Amino acid sequence: MAEASRTFHATLFSLPTFSPRFHFKLSYSHSHPSLHLKRARSVQRSISETKTMSLNTTLPWGCDIDSLENAEALQNWLSDSGLPPQKVGINKVEMGKRGLVALKKINRGEKILFVPPSLLISSDSDWSSPVAGHVLKQQNVADLPLLATYLISEANLQKSSRWSNYISSLPREPYSLLHWTRSELDRYLKASQIRLRAIERIADITGTFDDLRRRIFSKHPHLFPKEVFNLVTFRWSFGILLSRLVYLYSMDGKVALVPWADMLNHSREVETYLNYDKSSQAVVFTTDRAYQPGEQVFISYGKKSNAELLLSYGFVPKQGTNLNDSVELPLSLKISDKCYKQKLKALMKHGLSVSQCYPIQISGWPLELMAYAYLTVSPPSMSKQFEEMAAMASNESIIRKDLRYPEIEEKAVQFILDSCESSISKYSKFLKESGSMDLDITSQEQQNRGVFLKQLAVDLCTSEQKILYRAQYKLKRRLRDMRSGELRA
Repeated sequence: MAEASRTFHATLFSLPTFSPRFHFKLSYSHSHPSLHLKRARSVQRSISETKTMSLNTTLPWGCDIDSLENAEALQNWLSDSGLPPQKVGINKVEMGKRGLVALKKINRGEKILFVPPSLLISSDSDWSSPVAGHVLKQQNVADLPLLATYLISEANLQKSSRWSNYISSLPREPYSLLHWTRSELDRYLKASQIRLRAIERIADITGTFDDLRRRIFSKHPHLFPKEVFNLVTFRWSFGILLSRLVYLYSMDGKVALVPWADMLNHSREVETYLNYDKSSQAVVFTTDRAYQPGEQVFISYGKKSNAELLLSYGFVPKQGTNLNDSVELPLSLKISDKCYKQKLKALMKHGLSVSQCYPIQISGWPLELMAYAYLTVSPPSMSKQFEEMAAMASNESIIRKDLRYPEIEEKAVQFILDSCESSISKYSKFLKESGSMDLDITSQEQQNRGVFLKQLAVDLCTSEQKILYRAQYKLKRRLRDMRSGELRA
């Protein structure tokens, strides 16, 4: 599960400036309005089709996620294709994963890898089936779905494709949430907000596939046969892209798969990332620590929470090791609120909805969350401030960053505490039930998968609940101080 990309968002995912991996929110098209990911009309299909998809379908390409069977062939092909001699090699690392380990001593500040542009897979890459590529580009298909289709096309050619050795080294079934079935998401992640984000992402991808199938694939079945270009293969290719694409800042923002470099695993202890080095004319990264022979070499996937790492990459860091960890706290307007319509109108004006999630970290929570709480508990007499609160809740306000309403602050803090404790109870219920949870299995393979997924969920929920407990403590202490201050006054 070695992924080394930079975070990318396209409307439903925005471009960060300097983090190493690619992070998506999918609403992606260059110019054709119907190519935007159509989540709404595809949700029900996504729900039904994901119930059995990942367990009942085996792709004819790729390998097991921890396999080294194609590692030697990959390295030989890369060398023959222009990759210079390396100071790192593929090997088994912690927990049976694959990763790049140092073959020689690597000094801090040393540039390594040097992957030439000819080995990058991007929207500019030549198609083995040029006519198929021409049809997609004529229809103004955006880079992400174009690359997803390209990957399937090349994978289906197997040995006839220039990229066969690389594709053979890609995981056939990653553990990112994109490859969990709906029943697995409902069973193991019912306490975490990441479940909804995973369902939305799957629906987004399903909508994109449906659009391509309707507008292009169905009209050119000889180029895009449904036996090859279907929802199963499309979700696989999107899963590969969302976990491995690299944003190359120095190549005018080119987005690409970088064979070899994408075998690097993530560590919070490093901050280095991939980029194009103009002096060497290759993709490199500069180490920010030294490595001895046999040590695993790491890169940073960016400042992501445990939930985000599980969503895209399929792993959860050890508890307490991710300083960027956070948990999404859901907040909602009450429909019984006398000013419900007026408040909702203010929220919608600033791109918010009746229910919003805000990230909470061990260190605290954002001002936007407090602004949303102020709006929720504000009485009719404060209706003139609704607009100001909604703007602050959406981070659109450019004034009064110290926004405070002393007359309702206690109610706002209590509202956040109630929401926090409601979430804690859901985590507690899941963690209690997980110990005796039966696995829905019919084979040893499914048992191994079920045990692994349940452990991932337990690790995630434990870390998220810990953050909520810390927030609960801070909120209670704040309320105590406010109330004791009132008594003194």
